[in-house]
Amino acid sequence: MALVMAAVLAGTSACGGGGKTKASSDDGKGGSKKPAASAKPSPTKPAGPPMLLETITPQTGATVGVAMPISVIFTNPVGQKARADIEKHMKVTSSKPMTGAWHWFGDRRADWRPKSYWAAGTKVKITADLKGVANGNGRYGTRSYVHDFTVGDDVRADVSVTGHTMKVTKNGAPVRTLSINAGSAEYPTWNGVMAVIDKQEKVHMTSCSVGISCNKGDANYYDLTLPWDVHLTQSGTYVHYSTGDPNPGSGSARGSHGCVHLSITDAKWFYGQVKQGDPVSVTGSPRAKASADNGYASFNLSWDQWLAGSASGETTAG
Repeated sequence: MALVMAAVLAGTSACGGGGKTKASSDDGKGGSKKPAASAKPSPTKPAGPPMLLETITPQTGATVGVAMPISVIFTNPVGQKARADIEKHMKVTSSKPMTGAWHWFGDRRADWRPKSYWAAGTKVKITADLKGVANGNGRYGTRSYVHDFTVGDDVRADVSVTGHTMKVTKNGAPVRTLSINAGSAEYPTWNGVMAVIDKQEKVHMTSCSVGISCNKGDANYYDLTLPWDVHLTQSGTYVHYSTGDPNPGSGSARGSHGCVHLSITDAKWFYGQVKQGDPVSVTGSPRAKASADNGYASFNLSWDQWLAGSASGETTAG
């Protein structure tokens, strides 16, 4: 039976702090088999310590958005020469053929994304058959993992910083246009595509936790618990309601500390529309695009850039 591991990327925010959820890790033992008469006996366990997985995302049974990558985090560093073999042992299949590839962020995280967004309704499976596979640093996999998930409705949100609007579509049809305020000139919002990491009905946000200000007398100091929070980056961008900006839009011209502000009514509505993996695209900000591993912002890399981080190249899931 495959081990099911939930993963939530969480971190501090330009609008407040957050916590981390620790997931299960692999502690399985290797097996043995009877050798042929002329062969040396097979070991009863791998030649070295086990290669452990910290998390696999999405978790089994999840329904996610069209921009959601598959993200595998290893507990220990994976050697560069071992990555192609590991990629080949982490097979992605889907009910609708999709071209995709793995991409390594450092030596512990590998994400698989399709070349373009998933098609709504696609059934996806990752089979990580890592038993006996070496990590290039003296560790060996001890078991296999299987995660199944579904790509749900194609829900997208397009944020115009200069236009102070967020346009929400579902399966290609316009649903609603909301008034927003994004970051200020001092604390601009990330540009680019950010897939929703998670969402919470309330988040405690402090300026001190993200290094903005720990001085209560400072104009940028805040210590607030705010509602209807949709999490976009690990560094902490959210779409949410702010008591300091209750009526966002071009008329108020009030900037945030990097988050996207909605009215209380719109924030609650948007919270109810989105799920993990739905893309929120931001344009018109003076800030660069969020880095691809700042949460699940994989579509901020071109396909050529994505392939440059792969050890085995593109494959077809189908």
